[in-house]
Parts: sequence; structure tokens; C-alpha cells
Amino acid sequence: MDLAYIPSPSTGVIHLGPIPLRGYAFCIILGVFVAVWLGNKRWIARGGTAGTVADIAVWAVPFGLVGGRLYHVITDYQLYFSEGENWVDAFKIWEGGLGIWGAIAFGAVGAWIGCRRRGIPLPAYADAIAPGIAFAQAIGRWGNWFNQELYGKPTDLPWALKITESANREAGLYHPTFLYESLWCVGVGFLVIWADRRFKLGHGRAFALYVAAYCSGRVWTEYLRVDEAHHILGLRLNVWTAIVVFLLAVLYMVVSARVRPGREETVEPRSRKPVDTEKADDAGDADAEGAGSGDADSGKAAADADPDGSGDSADAESDDVENGAGNGAGSAAKG
Repeated sequence: MDLAYIPSPSTGVIHLGPIPLRGYAFCIILGVFVAVWLGNKRWIARGGTAGTVADIAVWAVPFGLVGGRLYHVITDYQLYFSEGENWVDAFKIWEGGLGIWGAIAFGAVGAWIGCRRRGIPLPAYADAIAPGIAFAQAIGRWGNWFNQELYGKPTDLPWALKITESANREAGLYHPTFLYESLWCVGVGFLVIWADRRFKLGHGRAFALYVAAYCSGRVWTEYLRVDEAHHILGLRLNVWTAIVVFLLAVLYMVVSARVRPGREETVEPRSRKPVDTEKADDAGDADAEGAGSGDADSGKAAADADPDGSGDSADAESDDVENGAGNGAGSAAKG
């Protein structure tokens, strides 16, 4: 008799009246919201403006969804294109199946497009959203719980996941790998936040830390999984992918720290109001007229100050007039 286990939901769909809300899609949407919210707070703290992260996410999220689905379909093509399978199912993203490797790669392309349109360096943006992506993955993994997928080997541990029988799965108690990876991603998110504050990471190194930390955890969670996958030299394809990406991320951190140490001083260029040349010219003319009137008034004052025509006061005032005219001309030139 099993005394303790994690139950699986009886259905992956929650009906809000006539509207079906799929648990998998809800977790993805909630994860995106958290990533944008936290990324926005970090971006503002770095000197950026509110709303920039969301504007760029409009490009990054759709690209990420497409990339994640493509990676899954390509690496698990037998699920959709083998004999007896329906290739149309490859488009049913709500039934599960997003490869994080494709999602990050394509999402980076979308983010690059958004950053380029705003004149923002992609590495700085990546650093701001890195922990948010980790938390988004932690939330998104619960979508696998709704779909009863991506569980591990059989186990009798108290936190075992109970899977019900269906056409493509066998009932039993298994390792809840979705929970392991979810908790690992939460730890990765807090690790990046701590390291960023402690070491002032910049130029994409906070994002690289997130990638390296996630990959190190993905290796052991992938080892526990029992779902069908392609193997290379006895290891699952995703294990090899995690190893390669981990090494690339660590290499980037080392090289980047030497080539571009420190953190960006400016992450987002401030908008400047265009100069109205016509108004500037009018202001210059006004300054010139003011200088001219000032010369005439000064001359009159000099004449009044020397009524006997001796010339001493006139000479002194003449110097003042010349200086005043020069200053007036300088003001006109600056205008």
C-alpha cells in the first residue's frame, strides 16, 4: 500500500464556463509574465526605462515558442511522422512538447531584433531577464505535471509521482523529474540574482551563468527520465546538448571577463528632443538685436557722462561699449 505520493491531475484542462483553459498553456503564460515582470524591475535598476523589456519580449516570446516547438518536433520526429502517427499533431503545442534549447536559441534571435530596433545591447538585456527565464522554466515545468509527461524511473519514495494509465503510458509511481527540474530552476534564478549583485556581472555574463547552471542540472534530471529519446554513445541527445552548451557558456564567461570586464554604464540610450533650427535662428537674431540696442544705449550714456567733451570718460566708456558689443556678438553666434 502506497502511503504517500504526488497525485497527477485527472485532466489537463480546466473549463472556465465555455472556455477551456489548458494547464500546460496556463503555466507557459504565467512563466512568461513572471519573466517579463522581474526582467522589467532589473532593467530599471540597471538604468533602463520601464516597458522596454515587455516591448522586446513581443519579439522574443513568439520566436521562442516557434523555436521550442521546432526543436521538439525535429528531435522527436517519430512521434509525428512515423507510420500510424498523424503529422498534424506536430502543431498541437497545447499537448506539450517544447524544447528549451530551441526556445532559448530562437528567443535570442527575436530579442536581438527587438534590441536592434531600440538601440539596446543584447547582452545587457539578456543579463536583465536571465533569472526571470529560470523562474519561468520552473513554472512551465508544472505544465508537464498537468499532461502527465516527462517523469522519471519507477520509485517508491514518498514524493513519487503517480501516473495513470493511458494509450502511451503505464500506470505506476515514478520520479517526478518535472518537480526536480522546477526546483533546480528556482535555485538557478536565485543564484544568478546573488552572483549579479555580488560580482556586478555585465556584458552577458549573468545570462551565461544561468545557462551553465541550468545545463548542469539538466544532465542529472535527464538521466532519470524514461521517455523515448535518441541516444548517442549511450547518452540521451539532451544530455550531450546540455554538456556542449554548458562548456560554451563557461567559455563565454571566461573570455568576456577578460575582454570586457565590469558592467555596462549605460544600457539604454536616452531620447533627446530634436533641435528646431528655425527657432534657434530666431533666437540668434534676437540676441544680435539686443546687442545692437545695447551699443546705442551705452553710447548715449557715455555722451551724457562727459558733457564738457574732455574725452576721458568717453574713452573709458568706449572700452565698455566695445566689450559689450563683443559679448553681444558672441551671444548671437552661440544662439
